Amino acid sequence: MVRGSLGKLASRAVSVAGRWQHQQLRHLNIHEYQGAELMSKYGINVPKGAAAGSVQEVQNTLKNVFPSEKEAHYYVSAIVVKSQILAGGRGLGTFKSGLKGGVHIVKAEEAEGLASKMLGQILVTKQTGPEGKIVSKVYLCEKLSLTNEMYFAITLDRKSAGPLIIACSKGGTSIEDLAEKYPDMIIKVPVDVFKGITDEDAAKVVDGLALKSADRESAMEQIKKLYELFCKSDCTLLEINPLAETADNKLVAADAKLNFDDNAAFRQKEIFAMRDTTQEDPREVAAAKADLNYIGLDGEIGCMVNGAGLAMATMDIIKLHGGTPANFLDVGGSASEGQVVEAFKILTSDDRVKAILVNIFGGIMKCDVIASGIVNAAKQVDLKVPVVVRLEGTNVDQGKRILKESGMTLITAEDLDDAAEKAVKASVK
Repeated sequence: MVRGSLGKLASRAVSVAGRWQHQQLRHLNIHEYQGAELMSKYGINVPKGAAAGSVQEVQNTLKNVFPSEKEAHYYVSAIVVKSQILAGGRGLGTFKSGLKGGVHIVKAEEAEGLASKMLGQILVTKQTGPEGKIVSKVYLCEKLSLTNEMYFAITLDRKSAGPLIIACSKGGTSIEDLAEKYPDMIIKVPVDVFKGITDEDAAKVVDGLALKSADRESAMEQIKKLYELFCKSDCTLLEINPLAETADNKLVAADAKLNFDDNAAFRQKEIFAMRDTTQEDPREVAAAKADLNYIGLDGEIGCMVNGAGLAMATMDIIKLHGGTPANFLDVGGSASEGQVVEAFKILTSDDRVKAILVNIFGGIMKCDVIASGIVNAAKQVDLKVPVVVRLEGTNVDQGKRILKESGMTLITAEDLDDAAEKAVKASVK
């Protein structure tokens, strides 16, 4: 089963121009077991299962959800034990403890022992990077007898200005590979956002999936329920790979990936309460709490800028002078001194940062507020790296005076080019 294809795969499959440009997406990502629970609420067929965060919970799940043959009429002989991390490639991943694979099919009596080797361990996959991610929960679910695997997704499409359903009669592997090998098998069904999904739309999808045994009418209802979930939950992506037919002729979402629009957090409180911050970059978590626009990168020059456009320009000019930005950080036009202090804490918490560049063009954001924030941050944070400051605009003279009177050792710059050049030089000393 493939997990973690994300919206870029759908974008590639439906690209009008034939080219895909990377964008930084801001959305909520939830675990597989959470997605299964949500789909179940909408009447979508999912494997029987439950998540466990400790060996005791694993024991309880095995007893209550998967009772032994003697204890229940419904008996599951084989169980799939899936490590829960917010990254793809789990099946081919490796734990730092040495255990191979983050997804295993085992006998019911072996599930507890395997789960105990996964919980609390670091799993490294092709998507986590070498640092890996900690497995805080495992998902125990029944092993289904799958007779046919397909691909299904709903995403947002700019061309049709609405939801787009993407389906393929082959699945269980990368949609990117499918798009290259079998482009004619991929169908795209745009849905009128005002009318909603129609019987005709659902029929097109089901016919494109080329079902072998599942009932056509029941399958159409499942497609409609998936669309309902997508819309009512403010999804930006709903991807099922594989969407499978089982030996008992059911259509089942065997593995799913769901993303949600961050702008809908105010009306999707139950869903956003599922957020697992332990799986996210701690710098981005801290920035979100301080209401700062922050994206962590891998460079050595920390950036604090006001305005997204200026932040992008600052990063570009750092690269032009031979440096690499450590982050994108936009403090916005109305940041308080407290937010500036938090910004410095985030920047200095990154061990890779060798210099900090503060580039402020004061409009709504006043230079004296930034300056006061820098001074207060210096009192709370042990600044061990050089700080380059370029201030221009509203209250610039007051800002420069505050910095001068603070006694801090700062590198001042006259313009953006000068600031970037000095930051790069300071980072290599």
